[in-house]
Amino acid sequence: MSESVERAVAAPQPSTAVAARAGAEPALLDVEAVVKTFGEGTPNEVRALRGVSLAIEDGSFVIVVGMNGSGKSTLLNAVAGSFLPDAGTVRIAGHDVTRWPEHRRAKLIGRVFQNPFSGTAPDLSIAENLALAARRGRRRGLGWALGKARRAELAERVRGLGMGLEDRLDNPIGSLSGGQRQALTLLMATWRRPELLLLDEHTAALDPKSADQVIRLSCRAIEEERLTTMMVTHSMQQAATLGDRLIMMVQGRILHDFSGAEKRRLRAEDLLARFEEVRRGERLDEAAAELLRRSYV
Repeated sequence: MSESVERAVAAPQPSTAVAARAGAEPALLDVEAVVKTFGEGTPNEVRALRGVSLAIEDGSFVIVVGMNGSGKSTLLNAVAGSFLPDAGTVRIAGHDVTRWPEHRRAKLIGRVFQNPFSGTAPDLSIAENLALAARRGRRRGLGWALGKARRAELAERVRGLGMGLEDRLDNPIGSLSGGQRQALTLLMATWRRPELLLLDEHTAALDPKSADQVIRLSCRAIEEERLTTMMVTHSMQQAATLGDRLIMMVQGRILHDFSGAEKRRLRAEDLLARFEEVRRGERLDEAAAELLRRSYV
């Protein structure tokens, strides 16, 4: 990394203390100096997160972008509890969840993965998957059985997706298309309003039409429920047009943090120019530059 890029990336990152001094509301998500290294001390060592600090206010919709290996998905995994950080703290809605396992954090977090086959039980029916989602964070038991009233509730909520799936509640969810399955996964993630919604490149594996539909459903849910959201994306068009704040990560650190009028003025071309600056700063070869263009257009 060049000296100029290194200085920018290594600059102090925002924290709850900074937000408090500015008179902002307490952060719903507060990530403080989180460090994660994979394969430490081996030839394959990867310093995935290098002291990342990030405070997100209640109701904010934050887009996270970065090249492959920048740490964006690792940051979401650190928040979700997919692994424990080597150092630093994570707080969600006032709870210090740093040492909580993933299943315990699930009562606070809704998540949609990139792979439409993740986050659901493929051999269970649509209705059974939704009934389980309705009890997220609660004790399992016979109370989730699908009586007439519960089925009517499920059908009504599924009808809102506009996909005609309310008449297919007994179909295995694994028999659906990627777009249908991802829409249902989104519904499951938000069935009981989460404190924090994590969207990890959740349209990357979909065809353009399905991706647009899932994005519309995501934005509707976020707006109607005023959900605090972190969304990782490779689409510069999505990054420029969605959300009220944008985080750009480079080599495990936050390089840029755009919000307010600055975020609203951003265009996809502006973001590509920022990535080009990083490319020049890191002196990537032209083959890598072409890969970057293909990945982010």
